[in-house]
Amino acid sequence: MKVVNIANAKNSDSLVDSPMPEPKDGEVLVKIHAVGVNHVDLLWADQKVKPDDTVLGLEMAGEVIDGNNTTYNVGTRVMGLIDNGGYAEYIAVSANRLMPIPDNIDYKMAATIPESFLTAYQTLFTIGNLQDNQTVLIHAGASGVGTAAIQLVKQLTKATVITTSSTKKTEICLRYGADYAIDYRTENFAEEVQRITDGHGADLILDFIGASYYQQNIQSVAMDGQIILIGNLGGSEIKDVNIMDIIGKRISITGTLLSTRSDEYKAQLISDFSNDVYDLLACDKIKLHVSNEFDLSQSKDALSCMREKQNTGKIILNVK
Repeated sequence: MKVVNIANAKNSDSLVDSPMPEPKDGEVLVKIHAVGVNHVDLLWADQKVKPDDTVLGLEMAGEVIDGNNTTYNVGTRVMGLIDNGGYAEYIAVSANRLMPIPDNIDYKMAATIPESFLTAYQTLFTIGNLQDNQTVLIHAGASGVGTAAIQLVKQLTKATVITTSSTKKTEICLRYGADYAIDYRTENFAEEVQRITDGHGADLILDFIGASYYQQNIQSVAMDGQIILIGNLGGSEIKDVNIMDIIGKRISITGTLLSTRSDEYKAQLISDFSNDVYDLLACDKIKLHVSNEFDLSQSKDALSCMREKQNTGKIILNVK
C-alpha cells in the first residue's frame, strides 16, 4: 500500500510503499478515504521529532474491510482518532478509537471531526469544566478546533463565546455561533474582553497562540479563571513573568496535548464525546467545513497551506 512518512512528507510526490497492516485482537482494518491535516503533522514533518518512517496522520475516515471479531461489521463507515498512520491507504486501529459515521456525513466531512472536535471537547469540558452562564474566550476562532469549540459551547451550554481572529475571519466566527468576534490586529482583545464582560473577564480561555498572548490572557481571565494552553503558534518562551499576577487572580494554567494521551484516556474521551455530540452530528446541528483539500500524494502542498495559514477551517487529504 502507499503511505506518506516523515522522511517523504515534503517531497513533490510524497507516496512511498509500505506493508499492508494486519489487525491484532481488538483492532479493525480500515480502507481510508479521507484524512484530516493537523498542526502536529506539520510539527513532525518540519522538526522530525519522530523516526523518519513514522506515517503522519492523527485522524481519518474510511470503511471497515475486516472487523476482526469486533462490533464493527465489514462495510461500516467509521472515523477515528489515531496515534499516527492516517496518511495511508489502509490502517489497523483499535476499535475503541473509532466512531461510526452518521449517514448524513460523507468521508471528507467525517475526517474533519476526530482530532479537532475531540480536542475542543476535551479542553472545554473534560479539563475546562465550562458551565452555563460563564464566558469562554477562544483564540484562533476560525481554525478547525476553534469552530468546533464555538459550536460545542453553543450546543451544550448557555455560556457566552468570545473569539479572536484576523480581520478576514471574524465573520466566520460569528457565522459558527460566536457571540463576539475580536479582530486581534486592530483591537486589544484584553480590553475588549473586559468591556464585553463588564470587568468580570473570561472564566475559561482556550489558547493556541502561547507566549505572545500571555500577558493579555492574564489581563483577560476572570478571578479563579482557567487558561488552557493548546498550542504555541506565537512562541513558547515568556519573559518577565510576574507570578503574582497568577496568584492574585487565583488563575489555573493548564497545558494539554491530545496526541500524547494514553489509549485509555482517548477511548474514554471518544465515549464521552459520542454520548454528548453524536446525535447533534446526525441531526445536522453541527456545521462541518472543509477549507482546502489535496490528494494524499500532495502532502507537501497541504502542509504548506497550514504553515502559511491559508486555511479557514480543516485541510483534508483525499485517499483514492
